[in-house]
Amino acid sequence: GGSHLPDVTLVQPVFLKEDLIAFVSNIAHWSDVGGRSPGVGTAGDSTEIFQEGLRIPPTRIINKGHIRQDILDLLFINMRGLEERQGDFRAQVAALRLGEHRLLELAHKYGFKTLSDCIEELMNYSERRLRLALTEIPAGTYKFMDAMDDDGYQENQLPVKVTITVNTENEPSIEFDFSGSASQAKGGINMVWSALLATVFYAVKAIIAPDIPPNAGFQRPIHINAPPGCMLNAIEPAAVGGRTDTCQRVVDVIMGALSQAVPERVIAASNGATTAIIFGGTKSLSGKDFVYVEALGGGMGAHANLDGMDGVQVHITNTSNLPVEAMEMEYPLRVQQYKLVKDSGGAGTYRGGLSIRKDIQVLVPVLFSAHSDRHRIPPWGLAGAHPGECGRFILNPDTSVERKIRSKISGLIIREKEVISAQTAGGGGFGSPSERNPQLVAQDYLEGKISKKHAVEIYGVSLTPEGYIDWNTTHSLRKGLQVREE
Repeated sequence: GGSHLPDVTLVQPVFLKEDLIAFVSNIAHWSDVGGRSPGVGTAGDSTEIFQEGLRIPPTRIINKGHIRQDILDLLFINMRGLEERQGDFRAQVAALRLGEHRLLELAHKYGFKTLSDCIEELMNYSERRLRLALTEIPAGTYKFMDAMDDDGYQENQLPVKVTITVNTENEPSIEFDFSGSASQAKGGINMVWSALLATVFYAVKAIIAPDIPPNAGFQRPIHINAPPGCMLNAIEPAAVGGRTDTCQRVVDVIMGALSQAVPERVIAASNGATTAIIFGGTKSLSGKDFVYVEALGGGMGAHANLDGMDGVQVHITNTSNLPVEAMEMEYPLRVQQYKLVKDSGGAGTYRGGLSIRKDIQVLVPVLFSAHSDRHRIPPWGLAGAHPGECGRFILNPDTSVERKIRSKISGLIIREKEVISAQTAGGGGFGSPSERNPQLVAQDYLEGKISKKHAVEIYGVSLTPEGYIDWNTTHSLRKGLQVREE
């Protein structure tokens, strides 16, 4: 299943003559599935699942090759953007048909028994490979804790804790225990069990087994515990629209815990939130119905021997970077600026990635919704490095009437010609800033990634306006910086 209501799953059986041999399935994110405001299924401030859209239980929608139009009508009449929803559905059905075609090609070419044996062996292969890879991790228990800024309603921070136990004897395995994490939140940042599973599996693959095929066999050595009713394993009617922010924090705490065992394999905390912005139009407010959802990238955490990437989606999200021209042609929105944020990456021997700032002006009144995090708690650095800068939402930035907007919000009316500025968080650094190669500092300055003040005060590197290094002054600055760090 998906991890929030807009993740719509289609499943189809595959028959070889009269025999059921497999299922094909896919998940697509639909921009709107109903709810109290456009795209609210992706917002972060609902208080129960019923506010986030239509809940679709397992329902037969195609029977003997024929679409159940009555069922389809029942779904679509509760959703906005009919043409888009119809397109989503047709695309998913086409993908299922292609999957069925490819499977039957293999079954006819090699025979079902051979195909089945290969699938089983592929899963066993992944299990063997992961157990072997786990023997490269020092056995022991590793703990780490971070927190969510808030849940959209209460200002208090919500802890995310993990205890990781690595066993390298007999059948090597790894256990993730999230006991002690916050109880189920009032706002929509809760995770369902399938989201927690997917997040942990991703982290294991990224840190321990990047080249091992992910499948059911890969999952066998991984054991996960999170008490039902906690924020990471919520029970209904919990709201979950902004759950990816929490998924990102789960990856961060896993990275933090395993930095104690294999620091060379992890990265510092990244922008740590799926900054999702949603612009919704209605006929009465905007002149027409529309929903535009965008997930913004941010700074990736630095590695033990590599700077973090700038302005990218990290860990749990991988949506496309929609070209500005395409967005402006389709929606009554205009991008005023779209840039990397100077000095936003955490300083270190290796610098955290820079965050993004995107200012969007609305040409008609719209409803604005969003979910994000790391607006108050910055992405931490490792091994003496600095954290990245926090993110923020600002209405009418750089004006006398600018005001800060909550990180989790839905249905905020933005008036014609007003501007929303969305800024994500930067990535944490890795290692002491005083150990960074001065040439890299100079390069960052010339590329506009850091200011001259940042170079001097944080890195201890004196630069001319042209970007040349004043080595005598730099040596003195570095000595003073090292003393302060000690």
